[in-house]
Amino acid sequence: MSSFCKNALAGLTTSFALVPECIAFALVAHLNPLVGLYGAFFICTITALFGGRPGMISGAAGSMAVVIVALVAQHGLQYFLATVVLGGVIMLLFGVLRLGKLVSMVPHPVMLGFVNGLAIVIAWSQLQHFKADGQWLQGTALVWMAALVVLTMAIVYLLPRLTKALPPALVAIVGVGVLSQLLHLPVHALGDMAHIAGGLPSLAVPQVPLNTETLRIVLPYAALMAMVGLLETLLTLNLTDDITETRGLPNRECVALGAANLVSGLFGGMGGCAMIGQTMINLGSGGRTRVSGAVAGGMVLLFILFLSPLIERIPLAALVGVMFVVAQQTFAWSSLQVLGKVPRHDALLIVAVTAITVATDLATAVLCGIVIAALSFAWRHAREVRVEVSVADGVKTYVPHGTLFFASVTHFHALFDPQDDPRQVVIDGRHLRLADHSALVAVAALSERYAKAGKSLQVRHLSQRCTTLLHRSGVMATV
Repeated sequence: MSSFCKNALAGLTTSFALVPECIAFALVAHLNPLVGLYGAFFICTITALFGGRPGMISGAAGSMAVVIVALVAQHGLQYFLATVVLGGVIMLLFGVLRLGKLVSMVPHPVMLGFVNGLAIVIAWSQLQHFKADGQWLQGTALVWMAALVVLTMAIVYLLPRLTKALPPALVAIVGVGVLSQLLHLPVHALGDMAHIAGGLPSLAVPQVPLNTETLRIVLPYAALMAMVGLLETLLTLNLTDDITETRGLPNRECVALGAANLVSGLFGGMGGCAMIGQTMINLGSGGRTRVSGAVAGGMVLLFILFLSPLIERIPLAALVGVMFVVAQQTFAWSSLQVLGKVPRHDALLIVAVTAITVATDLATAVLCGIVIAALSFAWRHAREVRVEVSVADGVKTYVPHGTLFFASVTHFHALFDPQDDPRQVVIDGRHLRLADHSALVAVAALSERYAKAGKSLQVRHLSQRCTTLLHRSGVMATV
């Protein structure tokens, strides 16, 4: 099978998984399902064609939907669309300013926690399909639902052992769909969630007053949407890089994502970002090029325009089974094995980010993870400052080793003894690095302590950078 056909089939498979997710996320945000589907079409297609990570799938994401629930409830659809447009502009500027490299600041344990948390969220979110009118399925309906989910998962797992010519998820969805129609099984179909028939999206500039009051309402939501979207996209990009053993272009992806959200908002669609579940389906089905993403996005539009009668017959059990497999394959099972082998603070970080992702949302989890990792790093490195001491000809020489920064200042001061030291003291700074303003102030404070004790303190052999910082700050002239 040619690469084009393989990627086209992967895109077709992914499109089936895009539809129910986007409908569900639109309903979560109290929007018309077509708003979610239009958003999926624009965001998936534009990022696939112009983004920096071929093979990654973007669409109307749940993390974005949760952010704007309150906005839609209070101000309505038009303010929501204005928020999507402004959020797109913020994302675009983020890429233009080449800030995508900031994702390198995310530690690997945070990445593991992010992946594990999203895997749990994906699996947990599928349980809603085992309900009808808010009540759990019972009796025959529950039996058939569970049976078709298990059958779908079995096909996805076993088909690759027989042939790799066709994407297993596509065969599972189509096969279970045909079976349920032929046997007239009493299971819920996609059409039970919402009807997806519609027309072509049309340009509809958000009808909101162009004044500071509108900006006051929209900007906080737009900034939060942009932050959540960029975080999820850049982390999914890293994961895709690892799976494909290739390197994407994060800044280009940010620009494309911003443009996609901008266009989506102008045409009445939801905002969105990378979707890890659909990306895993695409990669697992062999999607590696821009073709798969473009086909996935294009198929969503075809579903809306022409194919809704067929698509609405797909049993939800088939899609649930595929998403359960995605959740199982997304979870970093290796992280369970390394919990007892990595440093304790890293193990706790993995668990904490996983739990926070499940309990709150991705953005909160990642930001908390970065803060926890930074504090842990600062705490550990603050204790690594040490000194070697020697006395010769009435001169006491301190040779500090390590990095002096805000967290190590207290420990640094404790290493010196101005009251009992001789009248001449030298700090040999060849192994010392001054990292921030707190370090400069610490050196100045130490100099003052020796001056008050009537003693002389000289700092020698600092690096050129550290010497320049001291002189520029006016802290000491004895360097």
